[in-house]
Amino acid sequence: MRLLIVEDDTQIGDSLRSALGRAGHAVDIARNGAEAEHALAGAEFDLVLLDLGLPGGKSGTEVLRALRARGSKTPVIVITARDGVGERVDTLDLGADDYLVKPFELSELQARIRAVLRRAVANTAGPVQVGRLRLMSERKTVECDGAALELSPREYGLLEVLMMRAGTVVSKAQIEEHLCNWDDALAESAIELYVHRVRRKLDRAGAEIRTARGFGYMLVPVESDAAA
Repeated sequence: MRLLIVEDDTQIGDSLRSALGRAGHAVDIARNGAEAEHALAGAEFDLVLLDLGLPGGKSGTEVLRALRARGSKTPVIVITARDGVGERVDTLDLGADDYLVKPFELSELQARIRAVLRRAVANTAGPVQVGRLRLMSERKTVECDGAALELSPREYGLLEVLMMRAGTVVSKAQIEEHLCNWDDALAESAIELYVHRVRRKLDRAGAEIRTARGFGYMLVPVESDAAA
């Protein structure tokens, strides 16, 4: 999952980025409203953690209002020191998915992230399944016949983005964007290595990764040879 933290407090932002990165997320930080809007316009995020009190003349409320006005359904959890009931109601009515008052425990934030992502998955057409593979986003796992595949965080991220776009070609640039934050980068050879590793783990899974030379990769269902 790729997350965006919109937080002007350097200590809080860096601590969250470190903790969520250790949990396997790719995490970027915007320090003010203008940076947040630029980031949201230029990249796809699976979830946004949004502070309301931001410097630079554009508040978190304005960022949220603009995001929803252009039709984005990206989940947003507001993290703020403002604990008034009216503020909470107004922010949720604007389209926030959850509201967490500072200070908070990291374990609670992580639980709320999982809950919001579960709701986001539930609001789609249905569980993501390709062949015998089933994507369990809230658990950050992919199951085959009910058993979780053994995947590293980046192997999971690769398979996740391919499953979410199954049947369509995903470019190497899109894969890199899904796996990395702004401070990271992956060489093409590294992406090819992750693809090779994941392919080996999809044996008899009823799905395979196909290469579209010069374009990227595509996950497609195939006839299982389990009975052969």
